[in-house]
Amino acid sequence: MKADTHPDYHFITVVMTDGSTYQTRSTYGKEGDKLALDIDPSTHPAWTGGNAQLMDRGGRVSRFNNKFAGFIKK
Repeated sequence: MKADTHPDYHFITVVMTDGSTYQTRSTYGKEGDKLALDIDPSTHPAWTGGNAQLMDRGGRVSRFNNKFAGFIKK
């Protein structure tokens, strides 16, 4: 096997959006670096179940609904 083919795998500190931290092993940066997340499981709608409403101001959804209005029974 070739020597030095694998990246350096070391401990880093991950900082969540709420300020909480945890340590994990990664190839990111150098030993002891901090990785600050912009989106994490405590804030992202995919994990929180998000109550986002579909905001369409005359866009694709409106055009679709207008085009196929005769096919849709309400």
